[in-house]
Amino acid sequence: MNKYELALVVNAKIEDDARAAVVEKAKEYITRAEGQITEVEEWGKKKLAYEIQKMGEGFFYFIQFDAPATAPSQIEQNVRIMDNVLRYLCVRKDEA
Repeated sequence: MNKYELALVVNAKIEDDARAAVVEKAKEYITRAEGQITEVEEWGKKKLAYEIQKMGEGFFYFIQFDAPATAPSQIEQNVRIMDNVLRYLCVRKDEA
């Protein structure tokens, strides 16, 4: 099992419960790919460096999880087509 982090930028113009549903769906994709979530950080609403889909702000979430090496590609495949996710990035964390 490797340690990974999934960063999500979620649409800031949707309701709080819809935003929470987006994060829950991403967590569900992680567990479906045999991953175990260790931590979820919510950074809140931040100004974006440049507009994405005509939006200047987004909600930032960072989900740390342990998963096998095949999991990130499965997770990215599912997150890529999610509504209200402006950007995402899944990276392997160092063991240091």
